[in-house]
Amino acid sequence: MSGKKRKVPGINGSSSADIAFMLLLFFLLTTSMDTDQGLPRRLPRPPENKDNMDEQKVNKRNTLMVMVSSDNRIMCAGEEVTLAQLREKTKDFIENPNNSENLPEKKPVDLPIFGTQMITSEHIISLQCDRGTEYQTYINVQNELAAAYNDLRDIISKRQFGKVFRGLDDEEQRNAVMKYYPQKISEAEPKKYGDTKKK
Repeated sequence: MSGKKRKVPGINGSSSADIAFMLLLFFLLTTSMDTDQGLPRRLPRPPENKDNMDEQKVNKRNTLMVMVSSDNRIMCAGEEVTLAQLREKTKDFIENPNNSENLPEKKPVDLPIFGTQMITSEHIISLQCDRGTEYQTYINVQNELAAAYNDLRDIISKRQFGKVFRGLDDEEQRNAVMKYYPQKISEAEPKKYGDTKKK
């Protein structure tokens, strides 16, 4: 008998790279990934001329300043508030129910379905956070500002259509309510201005 050992043939791996590439391509094409949609926000338009700048100074009453400090304290219109108070103050600012001179001025606006209504169409909420503000606090403030609009939209929607804003199926009705209370939140670039603790 021969003492020679038989060689075991090796596995042909020349196509393994191609197979791995095809599997990778398959999973990339068939896997769906969640995408962040972000928060819809409106940036203030720059004034076209000096007259517009002067008008903005005169209409300072139309702007609600909301600031969040590095220690997560919330300032609204120059005073410290809680999240719950922020929502109520924002609702009062947007609606100006008593037509106060310190809140946004009401102007007649022709709205679909509602007709001509006196609303604060030129109001704007300016939000500015410190660079050290916690992300969760930022989200909580955003939620309360949006909730203020939602509460007001629910009220006018139930009064006019008998159901809350989210329950409206008619697109025209939804658009009419959104024009009655247009969401106007402007976010300024975060700054390092410290905390709001009183010394």
